[in-house]
Amino acid sequence: MQRNLATATRMSTAILVVFGFISLTSCGEPAVELSPKQRQAQFVQNYAKNPIVKPRLAFVTNGIADFWVIAQRGAEQAAIDTGATVTVHMPAEGIADQKRILEDLLAQNINAIAVSAIDPANQLDVLDQVATRTLLVTHDSDAPASARLAYVGLDNYDAGRAAGKLVKAALPNGGEIAIFVGRMEQDNARRRRQGLMDEIFDRSRDENRVEDPNQSLTIGKFTVLNTLTDQFDRAKAKANVEDMISANPNLGCVVGLFTYNPVLALEALRSGGKIGQIKVVGFDEAPETLAGIRDGSVQGTVVQDPYNYGYRSMQLLNAVCLGKPDALPKGGFIDIPAVTVTKDNVDAFEADLKKKLAGNKAAANAGNQTGNQAGNQAGNLAK
Repeated sequence: MQRNLATATRMSTAILVVFGFISLTSCGEPAVELSPKQRQAQFVQNYAKNPIVKPRLAFVTNGIADFWVIAQRGAEQAAIDTGATVTVHMPAEGIADQKRILEDLLAQNINAIAVSAIDPANQLDVLDQVATRTLLVTHDSDAPASARLAYVGLDNYDAGRAAGKLVKAALPNGGEIAIFVGRMEQDNARRRRQGLMDEIFDRSRDENRVEDPNQSLTIGKFTVLNTLTDQFDRAKAKANVEDMISANPNLGCVVGLFTYNPVLALEALRSGGKIGQIKVVGFDEAPETLAGIRDGSVQGTVVQDPYNYGYRSMQLLNAVCLGKPDALPKGGFIDIPAVTVTKDNVDAFEADLKKKLAGNKAAANAGNQTGNQAGNQAGNLAK
């Protein structure tokens, strides 16, 4: 009887296993585990067959900043124009907070996510986990090794070269340059710095060139001193500039690669009585930077288009969810070119920016949620 019972148990188990396999295959699930890239392709195919009319989309930044408030306005406008539901999320505490936000979104079964990767190399597992669960694109700071479908943003290497042109205009006879940035782990920071240096040194284009940010380098009439990071600590960012000024009496130009870096450089130069003596080149459109361009304390700034980072990434994800795979860009890159702002065009640029920010005030009442903690904190941290 025990033998018969054991035999019956084995038969029952086998039947359950076979039934389970049949159930899985009859539901259309693959018999083998798919890679994150294969899962992304499968999502695109599934949406092409079964479109989602009002998808739930998420826009995730890499910090809290005025820059990201502009991007939020773009994402909100895209929601109004497409009918999608859009949430905006701004991590306040770096990688850990961004990871928590992404995990929370997955738990909510969000249809698609656009994220600015803080540290692409060390977040690859997290990003690929997201890619196995929902549509994924990157914006602003890319993660090219991940399974993301596309990147929406500028070519940061080219943007760095544009900043290099501003440096050469500020120091036509050459000189010492110091670079300041939040963190070098981000893809956009590394590429900006390399493009900047290659332009200053009149080198050929090489996006894969990598140089130690802790070492100074002299080629021809220019010396690029070591690059100082602050990990988004504003007090440290200002102190970095003060320390560099003190240690290098021949310093001719400071370059800030993130939004707040030129702003704090201006503060340090004012307190040290160096405004006008040391040139400033910036990134992004902080009001203080634009004011500095007007009064001559800033040579110029290389401006991204965060509004369209928000708008175009949400527009793209909405289209794919609606079953339009042809919306995906060839080569996986939607280029949002940078603009160089100097005295010649600062007024026109600022007028256009104000128009964009004021143009969709009704967005908050249009059925969109902004899942961010950033509204009152936007000026406290920066991209």
